[in-house]
This record gives sequence, C-alpha cells and structure tokens, in this order.
Amino acid sequence: MRHRLSCAIFVAALSILAPALAAPPVVVASKIDTEGALLGNMILSMLDHHAIAVRDRLELGPTDIVRAAILAGQIDVYPEYTGNGALFFHKETDPVWRNWARGYAKVATLDRAKNHLVWLAPAPANNTWVIAVRKSLAEHAHLATMSDFARYLNGGGYVYLAASAEFVESPSALPAFERAYGFNLTDRQLLTLSGGNTSATLRAAAEGMSGVNAAMAYGTDGAIAALGLVALDDDKEAQIVYAPAPVVREAVLRDYPQIPGLLDPVFKSLTLAVLQHLNARIAVDGEDAAAVATGYLKSRRFLP
Repeated sequence: MRHRLSCAIFVAALSILAPALAAPPVVVASKIDTEGALLGNMILSMLDHHAIAVRDRLELGPTDIVRAAILAGQIDVYPEYTGNGALFFHKETDPVWRNWARGYAKVATLDRAKNHLVWLAPAPANNTWVIAVRKSLAEHAHLATMSDFARYLNGGGYVYLAASAEFVESPSALPAFERAYGFNLTDRQLLTLSGGNTSATLRAAAEGMSGVNAAMAYGTDGAIAALGLVALDDDKEAQIVYAPAPVVREAVLRDYPQIPGLLDPVFKSLTLAVLQHLNARIAVDGEDAAAVATGYLKSRRFLP
C-alpha cells in the first residue's frame, strides 16, 4: 500500500513538473548592428539570470532575415522597431506610425492577430531619421527642434548637410522633413556621400569637413553625443517613430509568462540619452556589447 501510494505521489508530481521540464530553451536573436547587439544581450542576460534556458542567436542578420526567422518559429524573441510595422503590413502611408502610442498599438494588434507575435513594452527612444547639427551651431542659433532649423535656414542661416543619397532622395527622409517644415535644401547645401553609413556623415559634421555643419543620423546613434553634435527634435512628427521593443512568440509566453515582467522595466528605462550613451560605448569606444549590456543592467539593479 505504501509503495503504491508513493508511486502515485511521484507520478502526480511528475505531471505537475512536466510542462516546466518540457519547455524548450528560448532562442534569443537580434539584428546585426550595434543597437541590436546591445538590446539582444540585455534580453539574453535577463532571461538567463532568472533561470530561463536560452539559446544565443544574436546578430543573426538584417531585418528581413530576423523577421523571417521569428515568423518561421526558428527564433523566439528579438528587439524590433515599432515603425517597421509600416513595412511588415504594407501600410507605409498610414499616419499612425508617426505617433508613439498609436504606432505601437497598431503593430502590436496586427502582429498578434496575424502572426501570434506579442510586442512587449517599448523603450521611450526613437531610432528614426534625424538631422544632427554641430553643438556650437545649436547654441549660437538656438536650435533644438526641426522648426528651429527651418526658421534658421529660411532666415538665411548657413547649412551644409552631409547625407546619403537614400536620405536625400527617399520621400520618407529629407523630402518628408522639407514638406513638414517648409524649407528646401539645394544641391549646393548638400554633401551627398556614397553608402548609408551614419558614422561617415556624423564625422563629417563633427570635423567640419568642407564646411559641413549638419548630418543625417539615426536618433539613438551613439556617435551623436560622443562627437559633440545635437540631434534636432522632430516636433511636427515628419518621421515614422521607431521605438525598440522585444517581440516574442505567443507560444513562448505561455511557457514563460514571467518574461514581460522581466523585460518591460528594462526597456522602459532606455531613454534616448541612455541608448545614445550605451551605443557610443560600443561603436565609438570599442567596448564589448555583452559587457556594456550587463554593466547597465547591474547599474540599474535589474541584475545583482
């Protein structure tokens, strides 16, 4: 009788533990760029520290590769940008993407309904196109916003902008700024560089190359502050908002319902200034992305 009872208890215990034991490792991925590596390592470290088995697929590839991988169930979680919902769902002309809250709500709703993907809390930082100017110019001309920039330019102020051909020609980049703010940069005011590397445009502005005093950039570029530049605020929402957020397969959250509680506070702490600083440590100072991510998590007491 005792033997049968013990066996019954043992079997019951196994039935309770089986779902947890059977849950597979969470495959964490990221895009192949500085910020992707930073955010991916934060996700990896948080899950691993809280006894969630993980598999490292960080810096997997560009957007199309990583997106295809999560849709195919080959990866489970990665950091994505809210504005890419415009591309994913072929709604590029919808103005909803230019609003922080509405853009997030839109992509979260569409992705969950169609793909069973869950968007967790986004960071309060926008990695969209920006125009950055030399700090000395910003202080002299009182430039903080794109409205200030338009006022300065239309008043005869000197601007020589370093940018890629894509930024100059794409309707969603410089032309969108020009339409929203009512200014126009002529060919003589543009230094168009080959390729789309913002490190080249930012360095041209920082060093005053050929008289350059402004540059295209992304909002969370680490080099902006490191090179003594100021990113101008898009106060009329000319650009799509690209706020980074973890995207997780719905099935994974059923196995690990604690994940939002672990990741949401981390991403909510990542302001624009914080991401610029952390990205600069990696891209400018050459520090290891994993070390920077872990150091930040410990400094904010997300990790002991």
